Amino acid sequence: MTRRPSSSPAGSLFAGAVMTVLVLGLVATAWIGVRAAAAYGHLQAAESAVATAASSIDDPSAAVSALTSVSADTSAARSLTSDPVWELAETLPWVGPQLAAVSTTTAAVDTAVSQALAPLSAASAGLSVDALRPVGGVIDVTRLAAIAPAADSAHVGLAQAASEVAAIDRSPLIGRVADAVSRSAQVLRRASDAADALSRATRLVPAMLGAERPRSTLVLFENNAEWRSLGGIVGAVAQLDTRDGRMTLTAQASTADFAAMGDAPVVDLPADVIDVYDTRPARFIQNTTQVPDFSVGAPVAREMWRRLTGNTVDSVVALDPVTLSYLLRATGPVTLPSGDELTADNAVPLLLSDVYRRFPDPRAQDAFFQSASASVFQALAGGRFDPAALIDAVSRAGAERRLLVWNADAVEQATLDGTTLQGALPVSDATRSTFGVYLNDGTGSKMDYYLHPEVETAWCDGDRASLHVSLRNDAPDAKSLPRYVTGGGDFGVPVGEALTGVYVYLPSGAEPMDRQTTTTGAIAPGFADGVHEGRYVVKWSPQLGPGQSADLDLEVRMPRTAVLDAVSTPTRDGAEVPRAGACRFPG
Repeated sequence: MTRRPSSSPAGSLFAGAVMTVLVLGLVATAWIGVRAAAAYGHLQAAESAVATAASSIDDPSAAVSALTSVSADTSAARSLTSDPVWELAETLPWVGPQLAAVSTTTAAVDTAVSQALAPLSAASAGLSVDALRPVGGVIDVTRLAAIAPAADSAHVGLAQAASEVAAIDRSPLIGRVADAVSRSAQVLRRASDAADALSRATRLVPAMLGAERPRSTLVLFENNAEWRSLGGIVGAVAQLDTRDGRMTLTAQASTADFAAMGDAPVVDLPADVIDVYDTRPARFIQNTTQVPDFSVGAPVAREMWRRLTGNTVDSVVALDPVTLSYLLRATGPVTLPSGDELTADNAVPLLLSDVYRRFPDPRAQDAFFQSASASVFQALAGGRFDPAALIDAVSRAGAERRLLVWNADAVEQATLDGTTLQGALPVSDATRSTFGVYLNDGTGSKMDYYLHPEVETAWCDGDRASLHVSLRNDAPDAKSLPRYVTGGGDFGVPVGEALTGVYVYLPSGAEPMDRQTTTTGAIAPGFADGVHEGRYVVKWSPQLGPGQSADLDLEVRMPRTAVLDAVSTPTRDGAEVPRAGACRFPG
């Protein structure tokens, strides 16, 4: 019988080694798979809780409740994705980047919770949006100021975590890993933004409410029926004084009260501002919102108020009737001295249109405007509002650039750096290019209530971009409108027509290449160019009668960026905002 040759010792050893490696590989794969599945479950739960906390961060006590179980989930997920077997597997091709992305994300989320959100939730325990409600006419500013350090720390920690997840290379990621990383990045960024807003608010709001010393604020009420770059002409003003959280409406005035001051400039404007806007923004209170930079107009209004009343205010705030309508969603309807009920639904048409039909005398109109603003203020100062709805109203108005704030104190003003509340010129950088489109009435009327703008941006091929601006006049027959609305032809524009100065700010470094205009039954508009703060400015002046429209298309050369957008004058319609469109200059 023939015997089969026995295996060599070396062959047996090799086979055993291969089998061991295979077994260990299977065990490691199973180990990683089980831990990955468990970590994914914990991470999903944590993401959900962090998202809830982020959406509730303006109500700290609600955020505390949402974060109750987060720490355990993030800690467990981090532990499951940081053992030696997992770390070794991260060096493998294909699967390695997936595992590294998961471990980086879980570590960032866990750090955000343990070092940012948890301390903030502890500092905010027992504090809710009701802290904004005055008690006996006084807001407890000390409670708001107390959480400022924790809010600052939370913003720093969340911003760092968001940056770490955003820096993950997503090109090799697949399936649920890619989705989880994207979701986590979005949640952390939203949480960071919310903590940033809370941090700024807890530092600035107590100061402006007189926590450290008595404060005074000049409030400018804009009228969107007569456009200016930042929204509308200043139609009425008021001084609001605060001390230790108590608010007092101490004085009100209309634009007519400033007439006795004459029309000489009250401050010296920069040469580039005068080149584009002349000296009008420094001569008339109505034009202090004409320059699309509130840091220019606010000090002018402050000086005009000082000359009129002798009072030097600490801050200047601007808002419009649309903002009042948002605030009325928080306060509910208010009854005016005239017997009218002012509501969130009727505030805009009542204050921007109906008032001119009811009161031909401008002094009666001013009195009506003052009573409306005073009534809303009294509701707020008396605590007759839903705190959560108030936060929503202020946030929405700020996001739409309808609420602007300027502080004479440079340190306090720096708190607003980079926010829409500053009312600053658009900023472009390596990732974003932003146009500015600003509308100014040239009729001396309230016809802009009937005008509707559209703004579109688009990249063309290469380093070319296009901006499209259109205006449409939907006014009824001029015979049906009050003379105060049409302007009566006092400034050379025929009754029923509307002349608009459209100031287009190109992004920094951009150069105009071509411009085209089309009109529907309108006078061919003219152009005038200038430069403001290093930005090329194109002024376009269409004049439209009822039913007429005009279009402007600009071709611009500038470095291509990931984002191209525009900001524009807020109108009475919150839906009239810039949007992405198609290139109007094909190559």
